[in-house]
Amino acid sequence: MAKKGKKYLEAAKLVDRSKAYSVAEAIELVKKANYTKFDATVEVAFRLGVDPKKADQQIRGAVVLPNGTGKTQRVLVFAKGEKAKEAEAAGADYVGDSDYINKIQQGWFDFDVIVATPDMMGEVGKLGRVLGPKGLMPNPKTGTVTFDVAKAVNEIKAGKVEYRVDKTGNIHVPIGKVSFEDQKLVENFTTIFETLLKVKPAAAKGTYMKNITVTTTMGPGVKVDPASFAVKN
Repeated sequence: MAKKGKKYLEAAKLVDRSKAYSVAEAIELVKKANYTKFDATVEVAFRLGVDPKKADQQIRGAVVLPNGTGKTQRVLVFAKGEKAKEAEAAGADYVGDSDYINKIQQGWFDFDVIVATPDMMGEVGKLGRVLGPKGLMPNPKTGTVTFDVAKAVNEIKAGKVEYRVDKTGNIHVPIGKVSFEDQKLVENFTTIFETLLKVKPAAAKGTYMKNITVTTTMGPGVKVDPASFAVKN
């Protein structure tokens, strides 16, 4: 394991590893323990009591955070005709069809999210091998395969984040930047927390919210107590 730097170790002293904090305390603490000069991202990790190997316990979707993420996403839309015009009017960064498919095949990746109309998915599917491993493949579950391209672009620009359970039952979601007011981070946290509660699979047994940790890009993690959160909010 890589040796932790002096700044990290100093920051880690602020956090009681044995304690689970309320969400407001946790956010205050991660901001205090952030030692980077840049405006670090604040992220939350949920460890869920699900078995991701089972199809009925896969959790995947997207939610618009009320205060955005602090990052403007670059959106590429695969569409033709009127739908391409709608995407451009909504503020998509790139709009096209086969021209952009060729560019991606040649190694172009200057975008963060892809939206595609359903009639384009036959073509976009050819990029599965390069887009899949990067988590960039459009998907109806996250609202990125749709004929309502204007709505999709607007939501992504407003701060839509995708969530997906990994092989070990964890979900990582950015909830903003260190420069955000505490309350805005709490509101974003609340939105993703409540969304995950709503999508709990019926087949999941035992404790659902096993562990919640808030971190910054390079700072120490702070545990959040789900019980205190439920009572206080």
